Amino acid sequence: MDWDKLRVFHAVAEAGSFTHAGEVLNLSQSAVSRQISALEESLNLPLFHRHARGLILTEQGELLYKTAREIFSKLAMTEALLTESRERPQGPLKVTTTVAFGSLWLTPRIKDFLDLYPDIALTMVLYDGELDLAMREADVAIRMMPPRQPDLIQRHLLTMNYNVYASPEYLKKHGVPTTPEDLDNHHIIVYGDDARVSPPVSNVNWLLEAGAQPARPRHPVLEVNNIYGIYRAVKSGLGIAAMPDYLSTEADALVNILPELKGPKVDVYFVYPEELRHSKRITVFRDFLLHKIQESL
Repeated sequence: MDWDKLRVFHAVAEAGSFTHAGEVLNLSQSAVSRQISALEESLNLPLFHRHARGLILTEQGELLYKTAREIFSKLAMTEALLTESRERPQGPLKVTTTVAFGSLWLTPRIKDFLDLYPDIALTMVLYDGELDLAMREADVAIRMMPPRQPDLIQRHLLTMNYNVYASPEYLKKHGVPTTPEDLDNHHIIVYGDDARVSPPVSNVNWLLEAGAQPARPRHPVLEVNNIYGIYRAVKSGLGIAAMPDYLSTEADALVNILPELKGPKVDVYFVYPEELRHSKRITVFRDFLLHKIQESL
C-alpha cells in the first residue's frame, strides 16, 4: 500500500470529511479526494460511503482504519522516544487524571514541575472516564483504580480515605452533627449515577447509610457525577458530603466533621504504556509526584 495514500486515508477517517482532512494535511479537498479514490482503485474496494452529511467507513474501511490507527500511534510514540534528549528530559507529555484530583491537587503543583523541566511540553486532560493509553490518547494516567487495559505499567502512588466535609457557613446555619445519626437532619450531597463514568469507589454514597435507620432512608439534596462538582457544592454551603482526604490540605475553607466516620479507601495508580518504560519524561514526572505526595502526607 502506498504510504502517502494511507496517511491521507487515516486523516480522512479521523476527520470524517475530505475538507477537514485537507485542512489538517494542508491539501486541497480535490487532492484528498483523488488520493482516496486512487487507494480504493488499487485495493478494488470502497473504503467510504459518501453522502451529503459526510463520510462513513465501509466494513473494509473500518478494518483498514483500525490498522492504520495502530500504525500511526506506534509511530508517534517512537518519534517521541527518538527525539527525547539523553541529557535532559524534553518533548511532549500528555497526562490525564480525574477532574477533581487534577484541579485541586495536581494543577497547583505543576509550576514546580515545569520550573524543574522547562523543556517538557506538558498537556493535562482532566476527565473522569478512561482514555486509551495504548492508542496514545495520553502518555500517562493517574487513576483511582488499577488499569484494566493490558500491557500497561502501574505504580501505586497513594491510598486515599473518604472523609466528611461541610462549609463553615453551612454548619453555622444548620449546626454541627456530632454522631452519624445526626445526619438524618442534614442536607447530604452524593455522587450521581452516570453510566458513562465509573464512580471512584463501589459504595461511593455510603454517607446516605451511615447511622441511618432502614425505616427512614435519607434522600440527597443534590446528586453530582463528579467529585469536583460535589466539592464546589459543599463549598457554596449547600450541604455535607464525603470526599477524598487530599481535599483536607487543598480545601482549607471546608471543615472535616465526624472525624471518626471513615469511608472507603481508594488506591491511586500511576499508569503508562510499556513502550514508554524508558522515557525520561515519564520517569521524572513519576518521581516528582512521589516527592509531592510525600510532602503532603
